Amino acid sequence: MKEILAGVNSIMEALKGRRRIEKIFLQDGRQSKRVEDLLRLAQKKGVYVQYVEKTKLDQMYSLSNHQGVIAKVESYEYCEIGEVLEIAALKGESPFLLVLDGIEDPQNLGSIIRTAECAGVHGIVIPRHQSVEITAAVAKASAGAVEHMPIIKETNLVNVIKDLKEKGFWVIGADMNGTQDYFAAVIPSPTVLVIGGEGQGMRRLVKENCDILVKIPMQGKINSLNASVASALLIYEVIRQRTEA
Repeated sequence: MKEILAGVNSIMEALKGRRRIEKIFLQDGRQSKRVEDLLRLAQKKGVYVQYVEKTKLDQMYSLSNHQGVIAKVESYEYCEIGEVLEIAALKGESPFLLVLDGIEDPQNLGSIIRTAECAGVHGIVIPRHQSVEITAAVAKASAGAVEHMPIIKETNLVNVIKDLKEKGFWVIGADMNGTQDYFAAVIPSPTVLVIGGEGQGMRRLVKENCDILVKIPMQGKINSLNASVASALLIYEVIRQRTEA
């Protein structure tokens, strides 16, 4: 099954990643240093580039600004947790996984993936239902980071969490009623960080299976942060503690 990617960054990273790219469509007259780099990489990878009018690109991709370049690619390939743990072991690193309990906004998911990839998170687990999947919008919002981040799709997050706890993971949940401020909590390794969905947060059974519940202190009149912002704060607190340790 083929998918459409749009945007220079998304396609550039796809060319560097695992997905097979069938064809790239480039707007006539579109020129920039990044486009030149993209064309060189496409040529190196043997990917055909077809020059088309902007109206053709507008017809192919209407979600947002395509930046004058579109690619037909194979569907995103999800990973297994075992693969991700093996990657961490080969790097000699203590595993750090992110579990997203019901993120439904493609922009949020894309932003979280981008932050996680930059921070060195080894993999992200999402539920098979009641969650956005890896789509063109998610890929674009991630600035192409999705091409380098293993994503695991599971039916039952509670079972996944229980299994990881049996493997020695500590499960840290983000909750507005958490018992400790996130920067004051000691976060052990290996680590699973659980972020709830927009609005409802973590589901009850997921929350009950966390070892530690942490909160982000709120001093203003708004009592919650965007899911991607909250994720960034917590991800980098884990990285800070690991670095200091």
